[in-house]
Amino acid sequence: MIISVPKETYLGERRVALVPASVPPLVKSGQRVQIESGAGIAAGFTDDAYRQSGAEVIADRPQLFQSADIVLQVRGLGANPHAGAADLDAMREGLVIIAPSDPLGNPAAVRQLAERGVTLFAMELIPRITRAQSMDVLSSMATIAGYKAVLLAADRLPKMFPLMMTAAGTLTPAKVFVVGAGVAGLQAIASARRLGAVVHAYDVRPAVKEQVESLGAKFVEVPLETTGAETAGGYAKQLGEEFYQKQRELMARTVAGSDVCITTAAIPGKPSPRIITAEAVHGMTPGSVIVDLAAERGGNCELTKADHCIVENGVTILGPTNLPSEVPTHASQMLAKNLTNFAKLVTRGSEFHLNLEDEVVRTTLATYRGDIVNPQVRELLGLEPLKTAEGLPPVDHLATK
Repeated sequence: MIISVPKETYLGERRVALVPASVPPLVKSGQRVQIESGAGIAAGFTDDAYRQSGAEVIADRPQLFQSADIVLQVRGLGANPHAGAADLDAMREGLVIIAPSDPLGNPAAVRQLAERGVTLFAMELIPRITRAQSMDVLSSMATIAGYKAVLLAADRLPKMFPLMMTAAGTLTPAKVFVVGAGVAGLQAIASARRLGAVVHAYDVRPAVKEQVESLGAKFVEVPLETTGAETAGGYAKQLGEEFYQKQRELMARTVAGSDVCITTAAIPGKPSPRIITAEAVHGMTPGSVIVDLAAERGGNCELTKADHCIVENGVTILGPTNLPSEVPTHASQMLAKNLTNFAKLVTRGSEFHLNLEDEVVRTTLATYRGDIVNPQVRELLGLEPLKTAEGLPPVDHLATK
């Protein structure tokens, strides 16, 4: 079986789906590994490094897709809708793609892959369960985003983060407010604390208070009803506009007293909840910084513009949408581990094996045999639910070639 890794074509994307160190275990298990020439350069991995690890380096991109049994990508079609469409003609029926693909944000791309007969595993759909942690690409990339967000804020802030007692006087520590205590938020808290900041944090889930405090931050109590703020799969759930309105009003004071706000509140497939209003921004001290990690879906700050830096009333607002790409070496290492761990679940020796009794496999499967099989994606596209008991085709395995 051939596992192939094409070069990423999304504008500014520097990560690669497989690093040289990930190749030998795949080769040892009986796989052939092919990588497109130059795919790893931006992440610091040369073609020679892949060759020495046992991979074949292919210059012809269409050939790479046509010969592949499984393709690993950083950004599947849904997460790369414009440039990614150029690869559709090279995708044969039965090809398996394992990649983050934004299935809930761009379900039309899932339909395109189904029409080609491609089997897609959308990695954003990985359930938040203990057994799937080693395959959780969202958590891996959120870890990097949370860390990098703090560095961006520290670079822009006209103050230093730590308390300093010097002969020239005492410098008070910066005050950092982190909104959202998921993986990105917790990493932002830890990074800001390591730099010496005083950190406050808020999340709609009161259960994360203990995690926030264990990192040395103070949890901001907002007296609002938050029952049902989390899905069964462990992801944040969209709440009503009335809730968000009250939330914005109650949090404005904390925002105004902060030097830095890092927002991370995102809902899979939905617009990001607006938490920081323009009025709250105007209440901040000039020189303050907001880093909005939810910018890709509209942002948590009312004034955020995706991939832009704007200054409003002296407050700098950053809206980065792909911070993991700014740390491409380690991001690629983590992503490669996630993808290869998942590939082990769906292979047996040199064959592709689809075990629908496995929750991780079943939940992540988006398309199969020309049909869209994920219930959430079908609902978004206005399709009737599948009629089988499991909501999936009645099959326990599939061998390719």
